[in-house]
Amino acid sequence: MSVKPPRPRGPHLNAMRCFETAARLGGFAAAAEELSVTPGAVSQQVKALEDWVSAPLFERRSQGVVLTPLGASVVIEFSSAFDSLGSALQGLRTSAPMAAVNIAALPSVAQLWLSPRLPPIREAFPGHAISITALESPPNLMREMFDLSIFFGSPDGGLNQRVLKDDLILPVCAPAIAARLQSPDDLTREAMLHDAVWIDDWRRWLDQSGCSTITATDGPVFSLYSIAVDEARNGAGVLMGHQVLLDKYLRSGELVAPFTGHVTSGKSLVLETAVSARSSALLDGIVDMLVS
Repeated sequence: MSVKPPRPRGPHLNAMRCFETAARLGGFAAAAEELSVTPGAVSQQVKALEDWVSAPLFERRSQGVVLTPLGASVVIEFSSAFDSLGSALQGLRTSAPMAAVNIAALPSVAQLWLSPRLPPIREAFPGHAISITALESPPNLMREMFDLSIFFGSPDGGLNQRVLKDDLILPVCAPAIAARLQSPDDLTREAMLHDAVWIDDWRRWLDQSGCSTITATDGPVFSLYSIAVDEARNGAGVLMGHQVLLDKYLRSGELVAPFTGHVTSGKSLVLETAVSARSSALLDGIVDMLVS
C-alpha cells in the first residue's frame, strides 16, 4: 500500500493576483476595479495571503493601504510572473485558429467612432465574431484577453500602437444655435453642455483660444458623451466636441462648428494591439480597416 503523505499547500492564485494588483495600483479599490470584484473581496484575498505567510504585506491606514517592506520586496517578481502568465495565455489563445476578436474601447469611442465601422468589417470577415467591451479605462493587454484597445491617451512609441487621430476639440451645436453665434462672447447667452469625464474641456478651449475672460458656466452635465452629443443635436446648447468622434455629424450638417479653429486636448485616439497577439489575416485586416 503506497504512502501519500500530505504536502504543504501554497496560497490560492486569486490571493496572489489580488495582492499583486493592489500593490501595482496602490490600493484595494483600484485593484477591485481592474479585477471586477469588490474592494472587500480584494481585502479578504490579501488577508488570506498574509495569513499563509504569517506576516502583513500592507499597512492599513485611514487614508488607504501602504506596502510593508516585505510586501514591497516581492512586488516586482509577482508582477513579472503574472505578466508571463498573461502572455502565455494570449499566446495559447491566438495560436489556435482565430475565430473571434475582442476589442476594448472607451464608451464614447465604441458608440460614436467604432460602431459605424463595424458593418464593413463584418462584411469583410464573415463567420468571425467581433466582440466589443466598453470600459472607462484601458485594459492591461498583457493580462486581459483583449486583442485590441481604442482609447484616448499619449502613445509611447511602441510598435503595437497606432495613432488614429489627434484629439482636437471645438464647440459644436445645432445649426439654429450656430446662426446666433457671431463670436465666442455670444456663448454667455447659450447653455454650455459638459461631459462628466471631460469636464475641463470648455476651460481648455477657452484658455487656448484667447477667451480666458469667458466663464465656463454651470450648464448640464452628462455622464455619457453620446447623450451629450444627442442633446447638442437636439438644440439643447453648445457642446465641446471631440472632432474625431463627431465627423459623421459635422459632415451631415446635424452639428456645426460655429467658430473657426480648434485646440488640442494633448492626447490622441490610439489603437493598441496586444503584444503577444500573433499576426493573422483576421486581426491584421481589422487593424488595417480601422486605421484607414
